[in-house]
Amino acid sequence: MIEVDYKLVEKLEKSGFSNKEALVYVALLLSGGAYPSKIAEITKLNRSTVYKILEVLSVRGLVIELEKRNKLFYQAEKPKNIERFARSRVTMARRELEGAQTILPVLEGLYSNTENKPVVRFFEGEEGILRIYQDHVAVDKKYEQLAFSNTADLMKFIPEDFRVDYIKKKAKLGITTRAILPDQEVDIKYNETIYGNFPKKIWPVLKHVPRKKFPYKSDLTIYGENKVSIINFNEPQFAGTIIEDKVVHDMMTMIFELSWKGLK
Repeated sequence: MIEVDYKLVEKLEKSGFSNKEALVYVALLLSGGAYPSKIAEITKLNRSTVYKILEVLSVRGLVIELEKRNKLFYQAEKPKNIERFARSRVTMARRELEGAQTILPVLEGLYSNTENKPVVRFFEGEEGILRIYQDHVAVDKKYEQLAFSNTADLMKFIPEDFRVDYIKKKAKLGITTRAILPDQEVDIKYNETIYGNFPKKIWPVLKHVPRKKFPYKSDLTIYGENKVSIINFNEPQFAGTIIEDKVVHDMMTMIFELSWKGLK
């Protein structure tokens, strides 16, 4: 039974072969030539995969195709052809680089025209929502976070270990918070419940609105220098959006400040 030389396979991979291509080529070298069924047996690859790889290697000039007993028989071409193939890849890469350099000014012009357009990203499911909260603390300097939130839904949704890590990151970055919450008991006791084990200097400053007059099952957070996140806690499909735009950020900040000043 022919055994594949995996060290040789690894070296061929560094020369531009995929793992499966290298396996098939080494099998042909070791066997001196073989039918696809034999190559599949040596490499432990399925026969259809072997056929596809043999076609690719044949086009590259690394494998020769013969007909024996009315069947296709394959042999490895001279190893010198590997060098020729590698040189052709270098030539192709050089042409691609030249093509990219030629079109770059056009692409840069198109990109500059979109710089002032908002970037909007959508997220779904629990994992997607947690990614939004991670973005709140994915910054390199402190800022004031402003939020409209329903913490009853928030506390049911976010796992405790995630919440603790989120607060620790806020504290480390020096992120402060002002938030407008409903006036239900869970929101009134939010700081004691969630931030109770942390220094009071990092507790959010809270104001409350009448829950019956302003009902909402969501979270809107204004954060960083130019971002706003909106999260819908309505089950069963949680969904959220991050809007990255300075104009939207500043407008939502103004709306928050107007609301904040109007509350006791």
